[in-house]
Amino acid sequence: MNLAYRDIRHNAGRFVLTCVGLGMLLGVVLAMFGIYRGMVVDALTLVRAPQADLWIVEADRRGPFAESSRIPGDTREAIERVHGVTAAGSVTYQSVDIVRAGGRLRFQIIGYEPGRPGGPATLLTGRALARNHFEMIADRSTGLMPGDTLMVGRNRFSIVGVTAGQVTSSGDPVAYVSLLDSQELQFELAPAASRIETARGVSGGGKDTVNAVVARLIDNVRPEDVAQSVRRWKHLTALTQAEQETILTGSVVQRARQQIGLFTSILLAVSAVIIALIIYTMTMDKIREIATLKLIGAPDRTIIGMIVQQAVALGLSGFLLGVALISSVKDYFPRRVVLQPEDGIVLAAIVLVVCLIASGLGVRLALSVDPAKALGG
Repeated sequence: MNLAYRDIRHNAGRFVLTCVGLGMLLGVVLAMFGIYRGMVVDALTLVRAPQADLWIVEADRRGPFAESSRIPGDTREAIERVHGVTAAGSVTYQSVDIVRAGGRLRFQIIGYEPGRPGGPATLLTGRALARNHFEMIADRSTGLMPGDTLMVGRNRFSIVGVTAGQVTSSGDPVAYVSLLDSQELQFELAPAASRIETARGVSGGGKDTVNAVVARLIDNVRPEDVAQSVRRWKHLTALTQAEQETILTGSVVQRARQQIGLFTSILLAVSAVIIALIIYTMTMDKIREIATLKLIGAPDRTIIGMIVQQAVALGLSGFLLGVALISSVKDYFPRRVVLQPEDGIVLAAIVLVVCLIASGLGVRLALSVDPAKALGG
């Protein structure tokens, strides 16, 4: 006879409601894991999209994602002549916020040279850019489809292709245009500002400026060696793909990781307190039964086993309900939620440890019960 099972069955309604509440709490904990994983995936999406081996940016800068970077457009031609480089392309990055369909659409525009590194890795539908002006490839999260048009700045762009999963580290969707269009959007002054600069006698300067140059290398060439060659020019900084990813995960999303980690720790602590209080209450409700067990000579391990089994059953049931809950709603989150099996295993282990620790309060109460209470009125 399993005493824990009989007690749970006797109070099935309360046990189920408790499991549902705990499951919702643990579902939030698992969601925190998934949100952080999603942030890392989003942060690495753009840096991996060009399939580059080397990033060339402004001197003493950490790349276009961590801080601003501006270099001359002809840098790409110089990089192409470096030994080991097989292809190079100039890219720009700019966030825009426009009015569309009565609301606002915020996204990031990436400018690249068609036929060179820097564009989207794959297309979901449509085609690649065929000309240097007024064509755009948008991520499907923008809601744009081939054939749609979008007014950006002073020009109207035609959507010719749709990609998927291309978002920034902040979750904003991405759109790709030609380098010439992006330079006009990013670096050209508005007419009023241009007139003011002319009146001041200040030249507006050329628009042939880019944020970075991405390069692909020959298979047998080490990116570190090519990067070192570029750094000798003094006016440029070269970062390998691994270094660029480290900057993103270790710097750009570091604060978010600390925030989510602290919030998750608080939720786990709250879960432990809830489990401890529930087990303590369940133990209080059966003081007379525990006293009876002691009176008939039941060993302490039987009583301890009953309480620990109830705590573990409560925690694991809540965990399974939490997994089912977050798995069914994760696609409705505004940010990407990535659930990985190893995160679930880690959380299950944490829940098991928390249950064992939380059951200690009930065990202490049970062991202190006087068998004489079984004979009381």
